[in-house]
Amino acid sequence: MIGLDTNVLLRYLTQDDPVQARKATELIEARLTELDPGFISIVGMVELAWVLERTFRLGPAAIAACIERILQTDVLVVENEQQVFAGMIALKKGQGSFADALIAALGSKAGCVSTMTLDRKALRIPGYAPL
Repeated sequence: MIGLDTNVLLRYLTQDDPVQARKATELIEARLTELDPGFISIVGMVELAWVLERTFRLGPAAIAACIERILQTDVLVVENEQQVFAGMIALKKGQGSFADALIAALGSKAGCVSTMTLDRKALRIPGYAPL
């Protein structure tokens, strides 16, 4: 298994730089296998969503589709995959940001009864409670 940096995922998903996109595509589609997959950290997933929103100006549905594509790729292993999936669903439903949904899902996995917040938008996501 090898780790994949956010920029590799971005080049693969956006195909915005012909040279780097070709390298990323070759790695993900030709070199990685289910027995020797690429690893994506939770930090990489959050950074990916942030860059897609801020730099590429993608909306929640498009970002959720990118995350879903990664989760469905057999040659990629995503850290805390179930929590990433929950974050993607919350984003797709318009409940809040991917990062906020992921924070709540990771808290729940850790045994938290709720995640306290001052963010009114985050309160739309299951698992949050107002402070």
